[in-house]
Amino acid sequence: MAGRSFQHLLSFLVLLLLCAKPGLGKVTGCIERERQALLHFRRGLVDRYGLLSSWGDDNRDCCQWRGVQCSNQSGHIIMLHLPAPPNEDYSQDVIYQSLRGEISPSLLELDHLTHLDLSYNDFEGRHIPPFLGSLSRMQYLNLSHANFAQTVPTQLGNLSNLLSLDLSDNYLLNSGNLEWLSRLSSLRHLDLSSVNLSEAIHWSQAINKLPSLIHLDLQHCYLPPIPPLTIPSLSHGNSSVPLVFLDLSGNYLTSSIYPWLLNFSTTLLHLDLSFNGLNGSIPEYAFGNMSSLEYLDLHSSELDDEIPDTIGDMGSLAYLDISENQLWGSIPDTVGKMVLLSHLDLSLNQLQGSIPDTVGNMVSLKKLSLSENHLQGEIPKSLSNLCNLQELELDRNNLSGQLAPDFVACANDTLETLFLSDNQFSGSVPALIGFSSLRELHLDFNQLNGTLPESVGQLANLQSLDIASNSLQGTISEAHLFNLSWLSYLNLSSNSLTFNMSLDWVPPFQLLSLRLASCKLGPRFPSWLRTQNQLSELDISNSEISDVLPDWFWNVTSTVNTLSISNNRIKGTLPNLSSEFGSFSNIDMSSNCFEGSIPQLPYDVQWLDLSNNKLSGSISLLCTVGTELLLLDLSNNSLSGGLPNCWAQWESLVVLNLENNRFSGQIPISFGSLRSIQTLHLRNNNLTGELPLSFKNCTSLRFIDLAKNRLSGKIPEWIGGSLPNLTVLNLGSNRFSGGICPELCQLKNIQILDLSSNNMLGVVPRCVGGFTAMTKKGSLVIVHNYSFADFSSKYSLIRNAFYVDRALVKWKGREFEYKSTLGLVKSIDFSSNKLSGEIPEEVIDLVELVSLNLSRNNLTRLIPARIGQLKSLEVLDLSQNQLFGEIPASLVEISDLSVLDLSDNNLSGKIPQGTQLQSFNIDSYKGNPALCGLPLLKKCFEDKIKQDSPTHNIEDKIQQDGNDMWFYVSVALGFIVGFWGVCGTLLLNNSWRYAYFQFLNKIKDWLYVIIAINMARLQRSLQS
Repeated sequence: MAGRSFQHLLSFLVLLLLCAKPGLGKVTGCIERERQALLHFRRGLVDRYGLLSSWGDDNRDCCQWRGVQCSNQSGHIIMLHLPAPPNEDYSQDVIYQSLRGEISPSLLELDHLTHLDLSYNDFEGRHIPPFLGSLSRMQYLNLSHANFAQTVPTQLGNLSNLLSLDLSDNYLLNSGNLEWLSRLSSLRHLDLSSVNLSEAIHWSQAINKLPSLIHLDLQHCYLPPIPPLTIPSLSHGNSSVPLVFLDLSGNYLTSSIYPWLLNFSTTLLHLDLSFNGLNGSIPEYAFGNMSSLEYLDLHSSELDDEIPDTIGDMGSLAYLDISENQLWGSIPDTVGKMVLLSHLDLSLNQLQGSIPDTVGNMVSLKKLSLSENHLQGEIPKSLSNLCNLQELELDRNNLSGQLAPDFVACANDTLETLFLSDNQFSGSVPALIGFSSLRELHLDFNQLNGTLPESVGQLANLQSLDIASNSLQGTISEAHLFNLSWLSYLNLSSNSLTFNMSLDWVPPFQLLSLRLASCKLGPRFPSWLRTQNQLSELDISNSEISDVLPDWFWNVTSTVNTLSISNNRIKGTLPNLSSEFGSFSNIDMSSNCFEGSIPQLPYDVQWLDLSNNKLSGSISLLCTVGTELLLLDLSNNSLSGGLPNCWAQWESLVVLNLENNRFSGQIPISFGSLRSIQTLHLRNNNLTGELPLSFKNCTSLRFIDLAKNRLSGKIPEWIGGSLPNLTVLNLGSNRFSGGICPELCQLKNIQILDLSSNNMLGVVPRCVGGFTAMTKKGSLVIVHNYSFADFSSKYSLIRNAFYVDRALVKWKGREFEYKSTLGLVKSIDFSSNKLSGEIPEEVIDLVELVSLNLSRNNLTRLIPARIGQLKSLEVLDLSQNQLFGEIPASLVEISDLSVLDLSDNNLSGKIPQGTQLQSFNIDSYKGNPALCGLPLLKKCFEDKIKQDSPTHNIEDKIQQDGNDMWFYVSVALGFIVGFWGVCGTLLLNNSWRYAYFQFLNKIKDWLYVIIAINMARLQRSLQS
């Protein structure tokens, strides 16, 4: 605070001197020697903007020149104030109207100079002139942001009268030793921000030798930690440095800084240690004695501990930021003691527990940010005491409960930001009536239900409204948006809301971002969209629109960078799109009913998804797209012709999906230039020829699906060595021939390998046991996440997009599509080829294998005896081979086996007994004449012998006799217990016997009366 006041005082004095009238002094006009020195100084500069146009022969009084101030007493130049002014045209690259060139030694003639400011000019990486250290009267020197480079001259230490030195933001400047600072005994303000001080090991000792220093700014200087051995000499608290402002942010400081800070514990008002490596806890001794401290910033400093209870003892604090650390535990109740605190930020930690009620005691709070922690419970009612609150950020926690209408009622005149996103709040959306200052309201990703109150439309200053991903229902009418003239960001996605606007409604706002995914806008295209001509983002996907795309729509998209109208039933043809979008556009029009050909596209499109439409014709116009393309998905259309040969221009392409079209011809050699590609889908086309050798350059490939084409030739050996990241390889249903090369076994990450329905010969290589990923647990979900920067919108600077890979896997006799559960399938499918030889024992090493299909080959010999070790196996198909021998008994140990087909082989013997194998259909074993046992009807020979043998009959007779004996014994015991248990009791107990026979008499009398009455009624009915 005091440092800032000192800066303001200096600025005031500068303005006062500049405005002083020279006529008040004894001397008029400047000294000619000094005038010539200025002209010489000017000749060393390039004045592109005419800032020094007043310097010339037309005005001989140099004291009247721009930026020059002379002494009223002596006429000597005492101030040269030439900071570059800001450029009014911010569209140009040059932000400041800078002078360029070098500083002339002629300035040495200005021996009375006390003030020199050349900040924000461009000295093109030159040295700071050492001769500046000879200007002995200098009190104020500002060379900040002036593109100086190399080493700070130690001669600056000769400026013993210097009060303020600012060399900040010269990013190529460095100083390996700060001893020269110790000679600046009068220095009060020092700013070396962004000067490289990584070699200045003893920087702290140099600072301790500046007895007048009030303001010190060393942010982003690469400062090394204070050596531990030097700490004791610096930590006695008797330093004479009256430091008030200290900014050491963005360095490499550690916890060894804490003892050094004790030197300034009684004077320091402002302390910034953010972006350092402090580690560990916040020590109580470090800040507990700083009774005057008003500003403390420790965010992003790698702190890892609980927040100490003593934090509440810093009663003078007005600003506290310890966000973006690894702090855990609960928020201490003592925070409520900091009643002067206006800014509290504990976000992006791992804090747990509930928000303490004592937060309501901090009545000066203007900003409270607890975002991105693990806080639970309800919002404390005490928050209603915070009448000065402007920003409340509680998003991305586990907070729950209902939002009471008055939970921040006291701040209805001041609250500007309310972030409650990503929690578990339930109930209805609070009305928030009277919140006249509210600018940002984010309630997305909660469990709110009911309808959206119309009172939202009365928040006249609202700029950003996000209530996406809740369970809201009902209708959105014009009343909900009636008075929102400042609204620029609107997100109501993923609710069950229906828009009901009149055809002539004109919104009062101009949006920058509109997200209405999964809201009901259709069936007609919403006409009010045509009024929005400043959009940079538009998402109306899955909104039940089944209309023809209107012509005016392309006027709306002319500024759009991100467009999604997917999952509707929009019809029509696509016009020339090359000029219909903003820069670096991301376009998703998938899953609609668009027809016609692929039009010319925006040159700098990054994300293009036109899949699942009715597009046809060639894709040759794709070649007009520039180099920024990241994703291209044209799958599930009727596109035809050959693939263009312009793929070399898309080195950034990551995902290419052209599956389920009618493309023909060979795969172009230029595919090998796709060095960033990770996912390639070309399945179900009419592609022919061999795999191009250039594919080996695509070393980032993780997913290849070329199934259902007419590709031929041998499967290249280089796939194993050149594509180490491959996790899915599907070459099924093609015309590949030759053997399965052992080099494929180098694919350590492969999880799905499909070579089925080809003309493969030879044996299954024994090295298949090298498929390491099939031996380990773990899920495979290939997700491509992208972030797109957009600086056209204040509320959506970074947009995220993702693409989840999907694979079609033959599973249980059919093809299934897997996306998020793709990792559950680890499969080998070599079926429908001409493979011979045996099933290699090494297959048994793939213990996480889920599906193994070797059917329809010419495999011989025995099924491996240890096959039961494949405990994860769910599908085993070995049918239509020439396997012989018995079914291994270990097969019964695979409890998850749900599909088994061993049919049409030469297997023999008895099917091993176990619940699993007997539960399969007979078809699983048919075509093996020598196979017997359940579930087959054919009994095994040994079972028949056992059934017909005399020994067997004798054993049956003995068993039957035993059964008869036990029957008679049971009858006898039953008679004894039943008869004597009742009758014996009646014989021996007189009272029980009397009661029993009395009960029987009553039953007899009751039955007699009932029968007599019913017989009388029957006779009367017959007579009548």
